[in-house]
Amino acid sequence: MDAEIIAVGSELLTPDRADTNSLLLTAKLNSLGIEVRFKTIVGDDLPRLEEALRTALGRSQLILLTGGLGPTEDDVTRNAVSDVLGRPLREDPEIRRRIEERFRGLGREMPPNNLRQSMIPEGAEWFPNPQGTAPGIWLESGAIVIILLPGPPHELEAVFDSACAPRLERLAPPQRIQTRVLKIVGLPESEVDRRIAPLYLPYGNPVTTILSRPGVIEVHLRARTTSKEEGEALLAELGDRIELALGDYVFSTRGESLEEVVGMYVVMKGQTLAVAESCTGGLLSERITGIPGSSNFFLGGVVCYSNELKTRLAGVPSQLIQEHGAVSKQVAQALAEGVRRRSAATIGIGITGIAGPGGGTPEKPVGLVFIALADAQGTQIRQFRFPGDRERVRYWASQMALEMIRRRVRE
Repeated sequence: MDAEIIAVGSELLTPDRADTNSLLLTAKLNSLGIEVRFKTIVGDDLPRLEEALRTALGRSQLILLTGGLGPTEDDVTRNAVSDVLGRPLREDPEIRRRIEERFRGLGREMPPNNLRQSMIPEGAEWFPNPQGTAPGIWLESGAIVIILLPGPPHELEAVFDSACAPRLERLAPPQRIQTRVLKIVGLPESEVDRRIAPLYLPYGNPVTTILSRPGVIEVHLRARTTSKEEGEALLAELGDRIELALGDYVFSTRGESLEEVVGMYVVMKGQTLAVAESCTGGLLSERITGIPGSSNFFLGGVVCYSNELKTRLAGVPSQLIQEHGAVSKQVAQALAEGVRRRSAATIGIGITGIAGPGGGTPEKPVGLVFIALADAQGTQIRQFRFPGDRERVRYWASQMALEMIRRRVRE
């Protein structure tokens, strides 16, 4: 059984509101072994919604419409379904009674237009909405199931979980959808694909998708099988081959973030960490302290934006800054060694750079970042030129600092 989701609402076509309902429903449907093949967003426009529904009826076995079930004139989902299926809208007395009772219980007078929500297409079933007034609606047209769900997320989830999920579980064929995600740092998307395409292209199941996120490439493997054991075997077979081809650029195969992996390695090696940040402005410290248990290895950090605080807090000699500039490999090294020495950490990190949009020169352009790692083995310094705006440069710098730590503690 393949599904299609039609999200209804003109607000979803603006930059102010995202369609999070489709993400929630996709996760719930996948857990039932149902694959979502199409997603459509349609405004509160009756002809266009009818067109979208007709298209869906020609290609999908399960259609879920979210939103457009309210009491106002622009809530047209019921009307669209009624027109397309040729099923007139009828008032259901029990729905009306529940709506009237809800308003009485709130001590409020019910506006007459709320009774629009008691209208359902002929031959449809309805499900109570414990969180609101718009009921869920279930219709079957031949072999096709059509479900109408209220738009507010807490109402949608309550109706789906209580009424729709149990029915779909009985209707859906015995199938499981299982996934495995490999996270890669240090390789561009094109290079990842060059290395692994010969491995995944022969497979129709699992399906492989490569996603690029800031500082990370993700390889998603998705298997459809009749049993959990079969799915795990398929994912392991292809996943292990991909992991071998990418080597130590793979930092996670179980969904962990890079900071979580780094924290695990640092704790395993019995080491501690302190950081001195300039252009990242505390972002590296924020990511590390977002890990539960980070106090077991993270001693702290300093955000030394000004040259004066680089000297006062991290011990960077002022003469060094005058000779080489605040953005230099020499200052990055001094930051790492200074914060390590002053905190008594086993690992010190120093970051300095030009995040932009201003401040760059031909010799030191925007995106130039120096990162240093100091430990008992010595100090490693790397120079980067990160693309993008200020936030991307800052994030990339924190990401590569974490990657330097990961590689160092794994040696």
